[in-house]
Amino acid sequence: MAKKIVDTLIELFTLEGRVGIVTGGSKGIGFAISSLLADAGAKVYAISRTGKVENESYPTNKNIIHIPLDVTKKDEAKKIITEIGNKEGLDFLVNNAGITYKGKAEKFNLDQWDFIHKVNVDAVFYLSQFAYSYLKESKFIGRIVNISSMAAHLGFSEVVPYCSTKAAVLGITRGLAVEWVNDNILVNSVAPGWFPSKMSQQVMDEERKKKILNRMPLHRFGETKDIGAMVLFLLSNGAKYITGQDFAVDGGTLSYGY
Repeated sequence: MAKKIVDTLIELFTLEGRVGIVTGGSKGIGFAISSLLADAGAKVYAISRTGKVENESYPTNKNIIHIPLDVTKKDEAKKIITEIGNKEGLDFLVNNAGITYKGKAEKFNLDQWDFIHKVNVDAVFYLSQFAYSYLKESKFIGRIVNISSMAAHLGFSEVVPYCSTKAAVLGITRGLAVEWVNDNILVNSVAPGWFPSKMSQQVMDEERKKKILNRMPLHRFGETKDIGAMVLFLLSNGAKYITGQDFAVDGGTLSYGY
């Protein structure tokens, strides 16, 4: 019986033999995703501005290769994806890199607006485009997982530009899922709730933190590996019949009623 359980889990959820890219992989949610996928057997190219783990005390996995890249540098991004794809092929792309700034809409700096959209929207599209020809040839079914947000579904004050980018990520996810469904590529997204990260701390003071926890049915913040587990599932054989969907990992926040 024990062997049957192990065999079933391996059949459904192993990523052995798969090669892929995770953007924003040096810290926080991106690091957790990279680590979990590598632990499940995948070879992960973790892309980040620094090209190294932010916290050097974190455990390292030999299946993770860190590469420095600013995802807003389109030509450099294309070169790196082409090099990886030509050398090893690509089975998955996780578009996790994201940024936000806090500010009132009527006074928001338009240069910051442009930069948020370059990172959160433009890069998601052209990285997917650059990876397309390699994902199409994956023997495991090519996968793209975009990291969306509750901000794609709900309005949040002082982060209107961020809300707009994450709504766009959902549009990209659904559009690519439909357009590439016959090209051996499945496209989904994951909407994180509130997790301890530098980005969430940017927009969360104590008063807002209290409101957030009170509105959340589980009344606690998530762990970054919770997001990694959902991404792992969407990349696995267990999710071969899922595409064009957004999965909330948010402690029940989006189901909250009034």
